[in-house]
Amino acid sequence: MLQAPIVRRPPMQPVAPDADQQKAGRQQQPAATSDDKVPTLKVETRLVNLSVNVVDKTGAPVGGLQQGDFEIVEDGKVQKIAYFEKESVTPLSIVLAIDGSESVLRNESLEKQAAKRFVNALLREQDELDLMDFSDTVREIVPFTNQKKKIESGLNQLQRGAETALFDAVYLASERLSQTRTDAGRRRVLVLITDGADTAKRSRYAQALEEAQRAGAMIYSIIIVPIWADAGRNTGGEHALVQMSNDTGGKYFYVEDKKDLEPAFARVSEDLRTQYVLGYYAPQRGADNSFRSVKVRMKDPELRDKYDLRHRSGYYADGR
Repeated sequence: MLQAPIVRRPPMQPVAPDADQQKAGRQQQPAATSDDKVPTLKVETRLVNLSVNVVDKTGAPVGGLQQGDFEIVEDGKVQKIAYFEKESVTPLSIVLAIDGSESVLRNESLEKQAAKRFVNALLREQDELDLMDFSDTVREIVPFTNQKKKIESGLNQLQRGAETALFDAVYLASERLSQTRTDAGRRRVLVLITDGADTAKRSRYAQALEEAQRAGAMIYSIIIVPIWADAGRNTGGEHALVQMSNDTGGKYFYVEDKKDLEPAFARVSEDLRTQYVLGYYAPQRGADNSFRSVKVRMKDPELRDKYDLRHRSGYYADGR
C-alpha cells in the first residue's frame, strides 16, 4: 500500500550525478598532463524538457511549427533550444489515478469502459501506464506496463472507500513518475478522475504540487461534477485541481454526466498527440536548487498575438 508523508522532506543536498543527469547532461574534462598537476575541470548541465501545446484563438491545435518558431526564457533570459520534436511522437509515462470514493465511483461500468477505451486508443509500443485508485488510501493496482490486458484486468479491481485521499494520490503518483525511464523527450503524465474533494487531509496541496513539478508531471484533471441531489460541489477542491493542471502544463475537463467520460478521455489523448517537445540545458547556478520560472513563446511577435501556448510554469533545479 502506498502511503504519502505528512511533512514535505527538506530540499535535497547536491549529490553526485545519477544516471539521468549523466545521460542528459554534458561533462567536460581536460586531459591530464604527464606531471598530473592540471586540476580536473568538470561541468555538468541538465536537459530540461518542456511539452508545449499551441492553439489558435478558436482553440484548434496548430501543427507544422519548426524549432526556429519558438523561444525559451528562463527567469528572463533566453535559452538555446537543444532538443525539438514536433507534433510529438515521444514516449509517454502515464499514471491513471481513479477516485474510488462513494461520491465518484457510482457507476463503475461506465468508468471502467471509458478508461479501457482510453488505454487502447492512447497506449503505443513506446508508452507505459501505471494504474492507481484512491479513497481512504492510495493503491497501486498495476505498476508501469505496456500490456493492455494487465491494465484492463486492473480496472476490474477498483475498490470503493469512504474518504478521498486526493493530494496523497497526486503526491505518490508524481513520485512514481519521477522514477520512470529518462530517455530524451519522455513525457510524464498524471490523469486524475475525481470530484476534487480531498477529505483525507494528509498530504497538502502545496506538497502535492511541488512533487508534481519536481517530477515534471503534467496533470490532466477530469473533474466529476456532482448531481444536484448530492451534498454539493467542492469548489475549493475543483479550483485546486484547475490550478495544478495549469501550473504543470496539463489541462482540466468538467464532466457532468458519466457518459461524458469517454469524450473527456478523447480530449486528453488529442492534447497529448498534438504537443511539441522542446529541451534546453539548464544554466548553472551552483547550489541553487530553487524553483525556476520558464516561459515558452513564439519568436515572431506577430505569432505571439495569434497563438496561445500552454506548458509547465517551471522546474526545481535539484534535478528531480
